[in-house]
Amino acid sequence: MKNYYAEFFGTFWLVFGGCGSALFAAGIPDLGIGFVGVSLAFGLTVLTMAYAVGSISGGHFNPAVSIGMYIGGRFSGKEVLPYMVSQLLGAISAAAVLYLIYMGNVNNVIDNTTAGAFAANGYGHLSPSGFNVISAFVTEFVLTAFFILIILGTTDKRANTKFAGLAIGLSLTLIHLISIPITNTSVNPARSISQALFAGGDYLFQLWLFILSPILGAIVGGVIYKKLLEKK
Repeated sequence: MKNYYAEFFGTFWLVFGGCGSALFAAGIPDLGIGFVGVSLAFGLTVLTMAYAVGSISGGHFNPAVSIGMYIGGRFSGKEVLPYMVSQLLGAISAAAVLYLIYMGNVNNVIDNTTAGAFAANGYGHLSPSGFNVISAFVTEFVLTAFFILIILGTTDKRANTKFAGLAIGLSLTLIHLISIPITNTSVNPARSISQALFAGGDYLFQLWLFILSPILGAIVGGVIYKKLLEKK
């Protein structure tokens, strides 16, 4: 059970730290961290929890990562669903705490007709820069595939795994630097589901993309590494 608890708390920290930085710190006049700071925050959440609990659960914190690791031959298929449940519960719990804090300011409202409401992911009119569904799907697919390649590569038995957490965390930072303007960055179905549940409106109807595209990208990334890159 400890591995499930580790995935719960790891995913909680990812959503709380990453989405929390977007909600509370990104837009403060003169002192705000902006989207660069939010990108770094997401990377730091994964980096810190990878070293904190990675030895317990492997440090997935993302249903797409669990699927990609399974496809890449690094993870047991019977553990995929329990990991996904733990990750989803952790993400929703974090979003609930963020909601409680966020609504403690009378000036805060969640306008689910605008992009980035409650740090949720979207495309079209809910994309931060107005990118359409095709752009969003391709972005999430490609970035998740490369995220899986990086994870599989840096955790390979031939790699210097002491630095795997650093490389994975920095890769997630880079992913956010690329895609915050496009989709507000998902590459993680649990993170998308948790925020959309509280944002509501069209964010719920757009969730299919942020579930399907990262999972497909993870599958392709796992296949590419296993078939084309991994040394037998």
